[in-house]
Amino acid sequence: MTFHRTFILSLTCLLLGWATAGVAAPPQVGEAPVDYGQLADLLENEHSRSVIIEELRALGASGEMAETNPSVEDRVQNAARAAEAPDRVRGLAASSRAFGERVRTDWSALQENLGALFSGETRSLGDGAMVRLGLLALIVYASFIALRLLARPLFGHLDTWAGRGSRRVAQLYTLVAVILAGIVDLALVAVSYGVGGTVASTVTHAGEAPLESAALLLNAFFLVEGVKVGLRMLFATRHDALRLLPLAAAEAAAGYRFFAVLVTWVGYGTLAAAPLAADWVGAPADTWLRALVLVMAFLYVWVGVLRARSRVGDLLGRRADRAAGARRALLLGLAWTWPWLVMGYALAVLSVSLLQPSTALPFVVVATLETLVYIGLALLLLRVIRQWLGHEVQLSAELNARMPQLQERVNIYLPRGFQVVGLLVLLGALVLSLDAWRLLDLEAWYATEAGAQALSSGIDILVVLIAATALWIVLASLIEQRLQRHASGSAETAARAETLLGLFHTALAITLVIITAMIVLSEIGVDIGPLIAGAGVIGLAVGFGAQKLVQDVITGVFIQLENAMNTGEFVEAGGLAGTVERVGIRSVALRDLQGTYHIVPFSAVDAVSNYTREFANHVGEYGIAYRENIDEAVAQLQAAFEELQRGEHKDDILAPLDVAGVTALADSSVNIRAVIKTRPGMQWAVGRAYNRLVKMYFDKAGIEIPFPHTTLYFGEDKAGAAPPANVRICADGDARAVLPGATPAA
Repeated sequence: MTFHRTFILSLTCLLLGWATAGVAAPPQVGEAPVDYGQLADLLENEHSRSVIIEELRALGASGEMAETNPSVEDRVQNAARAAEAPDRVRGLAASSRAFGERVRTDWSALQENLGALFSGETRSLGDGAMVRLGLLALIVYASFIALRLLARPLFGHLDTWAGRGSRRVAQLYTLVAVILAGIVDLALVAVSYGVGGTVASTVTHAGEAPLESAALLLNAFFLVEGVKVGLRMLFATRHDALRLLPLAAAEAAAGYRFFAVLVTWVGYGTLAAAPLAADWVGAPADTWLRALVLVMAFLYVWVGVLRARSRVGDLLGRRADRAAGARRALLLGLAWTWPWLVMGYALAVLSVSLLQPSTALPFVVVATLETLVYIGLALLLLRVIRQWLGHEVQLSAELNARMPQLQERVNIYLPRGFQVVGLLVLLGALVLSLDAWRLLDLEAWYATEAGAQALSSGIDILVVLIAATALWIVLASLIEQRLQRHASGSAETAARAETLLGLFHTALAITLVIITAMIVLSEIGVDIGPLIAGAGVIGLAVGFGAQKLVQDVITGVFIQLENAMNTGEFVEAGGLAGTVERVGIRSVALRDLQGTYHIVPFSAVDAVSNYTREFANHVGEYGIAYRENIDEAVAQLQAAFEELQRGEHKDDILAPLDVAGVTALADSSVNIRAVIKTRPGMQWAVGRAYNRLVKMYFDKAGIEIPFPHTTLYFGEDKAGAAPPANVRICADGDARAVLPGATPAA
C-alpha cells in the first residue's frame, strides 16, 4: 500500500507541476532579445492571455518586484527567474494560487466551449464530419489489412530465404531479409496513406475543416504504423527468420503486443485525438486530453512491468548463465534492476511531457527513438561480426600447405580484434545517444578544427593498427614458410630454421612496434622529429659506450648467417661444451653434461666446434700385446662391429668399419685404430657399445690388452737391507707373498 500511495502522490505532484507550467507559458529569455511577435500571438489567444495575466498576478503576489521603471525584457527575465526558483516559499505559494486559478479558468473555458459546441454556436458535431472521419479511418485500415494479406506470401518467401544462410552468414541473410520485409511493410503503409488521402480529397475541398481533420488522422496513421513497422522488424510474430531479436515466438508475440498497444494509444491520442479535440472544443480540451493519454500510458507501462517482471528477469538470468565476463555481470544487473529502470524512465517522460507538452514530448520521443536505433544497430552489428568472425577461420588446403601457421595466427588475432571493434561500436552508440539527448553536440564539436582533427586522427590510428597487425601476420607467416621449406630436409636444418625463426620474429616485432608507435605519436600531434634525432644520438652514445654489446650482436648475426650452431646441437664455444638450448641476438645458452647452464656472449666465441652436423665418427685406439697377431686382432674388431650392426645401434651406423691399421708401436702395446661413421650426436653411444664388444671378443680370443703394472717395494732397514718376503706355495699352486709379521693364509 505504501508504494501505491507514493505513486499516487507523485502523480498528483506531476499534474500540479504541469498545470503550473501551463500550455502557453511565457518563453524563457536569456541574453537574446524578446520576440515581441511571439508575445503578440500569445496575447491574441484568449486562453494564453488569461494564463499570462494569472502569471503576472502570481509574480506580483510573490513580492519579486523589479527596480524602478524596468524594461519589458527585464520584466520577462525576472518572471523567468522567479519561475526557476521553486524552492522559495513565496514562489511556491504563488504557484499554488496560480494553479488554482488556472484550473478554474481552464475548466470554465472547457465548459463554455462544450456548451457552445452543443448549442450550435460553433462547429457542430452533427454536420457529418465525425462520420466522414470514421469512414475514412475504416477505409484506410481496411485497405492496409487487405494489402498485408496480399503481401503475406512475399513475407513467407523472405522468411524461407533468410533461413538458407550458413552459420557464418546467417545474420547477414536475416538482416537483408528483414530490411526487405520492412521496406515492403512501409510501402504498404504508404499506399494505404495514399488511398486515404485520395478518399479525403474527393469528399472535401481544400481549406475546409474536414480536410484538415482528415490530414491529422492520416498523418497519425502514417507515423503510428511506421513505428509499428519497426516493431514488426524486431519481433516478427509470424516469421521466426525475420525476427531481429533473439526471442521465442511466445516472447516475441507478448513483446509486440505490449509495445503496439502503447504506440497506438499514445500516437493516436496525441497526434489525432488531442488536436481534433482542440479543433472541436478548444485549447483546454487538447491539454487535458494529452495529459489523460500520457497518464493512462504510464499506468499501462506500470502494470505491464509488474506483470512481466518475473518473466523478463528469468529470461535475462538464463542469458547471463550462457555469457561470461562483463556481459554476464551486465545481464545479471539488468535482471534485477530493469523494472526500476523502465519505471524511472516512464516517470521522467511523463514529468517532462506534463510540464512542457508542446516541446518536451516530441523531443523525448525523437531522442528515445534515436537511442533505440543506435543501440539496436550497435547490437546488430556486433552480432553480425560475432557470427562472421566469432568462429574459427578455415583457410584453403593450398594456403595451409604454403603457410601452415597463418590460419592459427589469424584465429588468434581475430577474437582480439572483435573485442576492440565491439568496444568501439558500443562507444559510438553511447556517444550518438548522448548527442540525441543533447548532452553532447557532435555537430558543433566536429565543426571545430580540434574535433575534425581528433576524428581524423582516430580513424588514421585505427587503420595504422589494423595494417600493422595484418603486416605482422603476413610477414611472420612468410618467414615461417620460407624457413620451413628449407628446413624440411633434416633435423639439422629444422633446428637452424627454429633458431633463425626466433631471431627474425624478434627483429620484425621490434621494427613494426617502433614504426607503428612513431606513426601513432605523429597522428596524435607529437612531433617525432626530436624523437628520431634523440634516438640517433642515444644510439651513437650506446654504440660508443657499449662496444662489447655491439660486438656481441654483430658476431651473433654472422654466426647465425653462417649456420654455425642451432638449438639442440652439441657444440664447443668460448671454451665451454654443451647442448645449445637457446640462441639469442647477443649470446648462446649451453647445457653441459653435468647439467650446468652456461650463457656465452658471442664476443667471447673465437671458434665454434659443432659435434652434431651431418655425421660423426667414433675413433677408437685399441692396444694389443707385442706377442699378439695383428691380423687376428683386426678380425676380432671386425667381428665385434658385425655384432654391433645387429644390435640396437644398427640405425645409427652409416658406413662399414674402417680399420686404419697400426697407428703406433707404443712402449707396452701395439695400437690399432678403428673408425665408425655414425649419425650426428650418436658417436658417443655407439663408441661405448663398441668398446664393450671389443673387450668381450678379445677376451674370448685370448688377445691380451696391455695395462700398466705396479712394482711392490717393501722398504729397507737402517743397515740398508731389505726385509725378506716370505713366499708360500698354496694348495692351488699359486705363490703368495706374506709380509713380515703377517700370518700366512691357511
